[in-house]
Amino acid sequence: MAQEYKLILKHADEPGYTPDIACYLRHGGYETLKKAFAFQTKTLAEGKTQTPQEQLRQEVMTSGLRGRGGAGFSCGLKWSFVDRKSGKPIYLICNADESEPGTFKDRQIIHKDPHQLIEGMIISCFANDVKLAYIYIRGEMPEGAKILNAALKEARAKNFLGKNILGTGYDLEMHVHRGAGAYICGEETGLIESLEGKRPYPRIKPPYFPAVLGLWMCPTIVNNVETLCNVKHIVAMGGAEFAKLGTPNNTGTRIVSLSGHVKRPGYYEIEVGKATLRELLFDKNFGGGLRDGRQLKAIIPGGSSSKVLKAGEKFKLKKKDAEGKEILVETDMLDLPYDFDSLAQAGTMSGSSAIIVMDDSVDIVEALANLSEFYAHESCGQCTPCREGSLWMSKTLHRLTHGEGRAADADYLGKIADNIPGGRTICAFGEACSWPVQSFLAKFKDEFVAKGKADEERRAKEVSAPAETKHLEAAHH
Repeated sequence: MAQEYKLILKHADEPGYTPDIACYLRHGGYETLKKAFAFQTKTLAEGKTQTPQEQLRQEVMTSGLRGRGGAGFSCGLKWSFVDRKSGKPIYLICNADESEPGTFKDRQIIHKDPHQLIEGMIISCFANDVKLAYIYIRGEMPEGAKILNAALKEARAKNFLGKNILGTGYDLEMHVHRGAGAYICGEETGLIESLEGKRPYPRIKPPYFPAVLGLWMCPTIVNNVETLCNVKHIVAMGGAEFAKLGTPNNTGTRIVSLSGHVKRPGYYEIEVGKATLRELLFDKNFGGGLRDGRQLKAIIPGGSSSKVLKAGEKFKLKKKDAEGKEILVETDMLDLPYDFDSLAQAGTMSGSSAIIVMDDSVDIVEALANLSEFYAHESCGQCTPCREGSLWMSKTLHRLTHGEGRAADADYLGKIADNIPGGRTICAFGEACSWPVQSFLAKFKDEFVAKGKADEERRAKEVSAPAETKHLEAAHH
């Protein structure tokens, strides 16, 4: 039976645990930072030397930590891409613009344990020779911004930030920057543009990879809140030990946001891949099952932009047998391990680890219309396929949900959705707005056709009714 494994949330929900620095220090806070500062230059077997910063970066690489913001890219690899020879300053940005619908994990850390994030950021900055860092927080989280600013003030007062931190000679300053409520600012280059004071139009890659040409055209690291918190634990226990948590290529823990039609919606921290979707939905330690008398209809497994999974679907997953040979195993949707790779094999993604559960009371067309309205509103408008396509999809779905649908609307929606992704836009928002439409249509097309057909039939009757009335009146006279 799957259990929660609290690493990042170890103290957050304990009775009496508060977000102030005194409480954090009582629970061993900033001790890992001191450990990171104590690393010494090491001489390797071949006579080369390895600096403390290089050793810390190697620990993160060894840990196998993957980004917790959405893409699941290797954190260590991302750090290795940073241009360290340009002579320009290196910046680090914490992406706290948590705005993927269904996601509410990062705000738990910010509100309940902000110093854990700050400590993880300081270690990450030290490991990458960063002297200036920013926390870019979502505009709709004003309380979180206040908590972080108060925590930064406390950290400065204790000399964990500022000049000559803890007498090491290392200087670091950190600031909170509030967004203005734009979903597109969760995209790293759009975030950087916004931080520079400009309209958040994502940059084209190449050449504008943040690791080379980021904030103010300088090398920049952009990591998610949960990712940076993990860095603290990697340094505390060692990269190899951290890699033992979770499953191969899916190491550590993840905080899952579980919402929708379950009895116990909330956030749960698990070892990556050690719990299945079935356990997360139905186990008494997690979702506790669906509402009484209801059946499962669908799951959105990784935030609203991930492709929907239909109840009863089967997938062929690559697994290794007792002899280590790779075999294909038929797996029910509910038995998919909740990790990066298994969900990718099922044609979707774990994304921001936000599971949205829909039971058989849900009108699938209405649900997609709601999502598409959100994406149409949030498109930055820079790229034509996304700007026009997201709006067309939303308008078509509005028509279907307001009695004006057509049976052909399902195919029309599919045609629009198929012409947005696939490298036609500068950033991945094109995929984010089209994947839900593509997957909802692929798995529930009959519901879209039926709704459009019912609307056409009703309108045909409404048109014929007055004509029949006039005919009867004429005959009467």
